[in-house]
Amino acid sequence: MDAHSRVGPSGSMVLTNARVVTENELFNGTVHIRNGMIADVDRGRSQVPGALDCGASILIPGMVELHTDNLEKHIAPRPGVLWPSIPAVITHDAQIVASGITTVFDAISVGDVVAGSTRLKTLETMVNALQVSKRDRMLRADHFLHLRCEVSHQGALEMFRSLVDQPMLQLVSIMDHSPGQRQFVNLDKYREYYMGKHGISAGEMEEFIRTRQEDSRRYSDRYRKAIAGICRERGIPMASHDDATPEHVEESAGFGMSIAEFPTTLEAAKASHQRGMMVMMGAPNVVRGGSHSGNIAAATLAQEGVLDILSSDYYPASMLDAAFHLARLDTNDYDLTRAIATVTAVPARCAGLDDRGSIAAGKRADLVLVSECKQQPVIESVWRAGNRVY
Repeated sequence: MDAHSRVGPSGSMVLTNARVVTENELFNGTVHIRNGMIADVDRGRSQVPGALDCGASILIPGMVELHTDNLEKHIAPRPGVLWPSIPAVITHDAQIVASGITTVFDAISVGDVVAGSTRLKTLETMVNALQVSKRDRMLRADHFLHLRCEVSHQGALEMFRSLVDQPMLQLVSIMDHSPGQRQFVNLDKYREYYMGKHGISAGEMEEFIRTRQEDSRRYSDRYRKAIAGICRERGIPMASHDDATPEHVEESAGFGMSIAEFPTTLEAAKASHQRGMMVMMGAPNVVRGGSHSGNIAAATLAQEGVLDILSSDYYPASMLDAAFHLARLDTNDYDLTRAIATVTAVPARCAGLDDRGSIAAGKRADLVLVSECKQQPVIESVWRAGNRVY
């Protein structure tokens, strides 16, 4: 039995007196749900007996998260500590749903920049735990697999080939976190990040940089082409990662990538739009007011009208906060409907999930009821396929 089916009733339900956020409008209305699907959306208040009064709170679609590495924090909660994998997945899932996310693409790294890292050790464990948890219906959110391929890692191509037949796999991104390019054009930021995260000393850092640059020269171009070719053959959607220049974007578009994850410059974001790629930025970037790596601010891309998707990246609760914050900024044209679409309708379409992401008849009844307290959005209830999961 699905974990979520134990929480709420099936059959029919009516949510009324809600401020309904569709793709184009916000209005006070009523949503009729039947057998897990949205049957109808009406303006005004319903008098149907048993209708749930939403108290004029805001009703949005369940959020669709395309890139989160949140599971890693539950698998390895402390240095040297590996948590049992199934409980880790269940706890991660609970946090995802509590953040208003009903569809999540768990981004798992294939390869890493640090030899012998926890990511490398737990790759197979995390994938297997997700597959078992979903198969045995332990989860509240709908989980898919997103493989983040670190193409500068010697074993990345072999590891990717071993996982490409996973039925949960729905998205592949191609990354190169080598020093001196893309996310880490600024070597000082690279040193700060890796010395802080991995405890590398200043003396060790220069050799670390030289090794990573050599790995990139040896593997990155060859692996990028091979992985992209496999994805095209199998029809797996692809995303670029940290493109910094128009040349990066041309290469990504040439490989058939449809999503531009975290472009590091305005120039790259605009070029991505010109090539028809949807631009994704981190929700923490919006909440914090800028990039932790010193790259372009998401708010700047919104101001230029080239921000399409927000991802929680490393902090699940940031998605809802960022969407509401984006709608409040007076430096862009994103009202609440457009801001909410960056975490619902647009990522759903990019992932080929046409059955969800908006409040409209015929869509799956993935819904989130939100109130506001002193401009802070607070989640009241979450439904997945018409069943209450939070």
